[in-house]
Amino acid sequence: MRVSRFEWDGSGPRGLAGELRAMQPPPREVSAEVAKIVAAVAEEGDAAILRFEQGFGGVAPASLRVPDDELEAAPSAVPGAFAEALRAAMGNVERVCTQEPGLDAFSASSGQGATISYDSVPVAAAGAYVPGGKGAYPSTAIMCCVPARVAGVERIAVASPPGPDGRVNPLVLAAAWIAGATEAYAMGGAQAIAALALGTESIEPVDLVVGPGNRYVQEAKRQLVGRVGIDAIAGPSELMVVADGAANVAHLALDLCAQAEHGDDGLLVACAADAGLLAELEASTTSLAAERETVNDAPLALVELPEIADAVALADALAPEHLELACEGAAELARETRYAGCTFTGIFGGTALGDYAAGSNHVLPTGGAGRFTGPLGPSTFIRRRAIVEIDARGAEELAATVDTLARAEGFPVHGESAQARAGRGSNGG
Repeated sequence: MRVSRFEWDGSGPRGLAGELRAMQPPPREVSAEVAKIVAAVAEEGDAAILRFEQGFGGVAPASLRVPDDELEAAPSAVPGAFAEALRAAMGNVERVCTQEPGLDAFSASSGQGATISYDSVPVAAAGAYVPGGKGAYPSTAIMCCVPARVAGVERIAVASPPGPDGRVNPLVLAAAWIAGATEAYAMGGAQAIAALALGTESIEPVDLVVGPGNRYVQEAKRQLVGRVGIDAIAGPSELMVVADGAANVAHLALDLCAQAEHGDDGLLVACAADAGLLAELEASTTSLAAERETVNDAPLALVELPEIADAVALADALAPEHLELACEGAAELARETRYAGCTFTGIFGGTALGDYAAGSNHVLPTGGAGRFTGPLGPSTFIRRRAIVEIDARGAEELAATVDTLARAEGFPVHGESAQARAGRGSNGG
């Protein structure tokens, strides 16, 4: 762990948040490379994807689309205990998703003869990106596919990089099928996002692409937004821990190390009003990290607070992906915070529980994006629809107002259109 220490007086939380984020290594600039990949997929389709898969992953799959019978049979091809764990995690996520507050339909009258109705409809097709390569992330298939299915999306396409054998990891396929995927593709990186957004000979385009991924994946989502909807631009993993004497230091050290498994470019922050507690947490975390091969050399900031309540202002300024409140009054503090992607309260609230099976979603805003977006959920896959019904009285009453405003903006034909429906003008009835 690369440890830095901060003694904060409680003022200027945005300034401190900026210093903490500066601890992360700057992202590699990949926009030009991604633009070339997107252009090649748009021009060459499947051939470009296969070429990039071989170039980046070392192997090109025999077929981009996983055969439907292989996808359907995937749960029976993995260990029974794993399939059982998948179904348990999926069940929790599904139960939470089905209780998410809906976007209820409603109608309202303008008072001038117009009735405006709003309702919600799911997108027709969604693409879920499940990272792969060196590792396999079946939990991400659950987190992306279950909310889409609960929202009513009819077509759910999973894309995941092929392994050395040219096939999608069977654990990912099993999770995808159990969670509701209707098709799967052996492809990764920016080329996978481009294929889902633009379509190729063998891949129908989708309306929305969701899921985490590396810089190439996120940059491709950024470049293609508008051609396709996206959930958010996700970055390296983040965890902010707030602790006092009620916390179990060994548990928090494991939580920090767990997030450092995601890479050395994440951000780990531990806050306490007790310098001794921070020193104990530092010693435990660095010791555990040295003993575990999967823990990367991530930056860890130790912040001494004036009071534990000051953590609220810092958390809102930082807007971390994960926030753990392992302190007295955690539930009350959680209600005061606004922008963390997902907040865990109490001494048993470990981030890893939410990452896999608690029922919350682990596709969360990073880099401070919690200020304007939230966790992936059914509402991500829903679009609002408006229906306007205007009767003769409404057309009569609205026409003059529309005509006045439209002409003021330099659009006289808009005014004519409104006046015609009121029986006025050269084309009036």
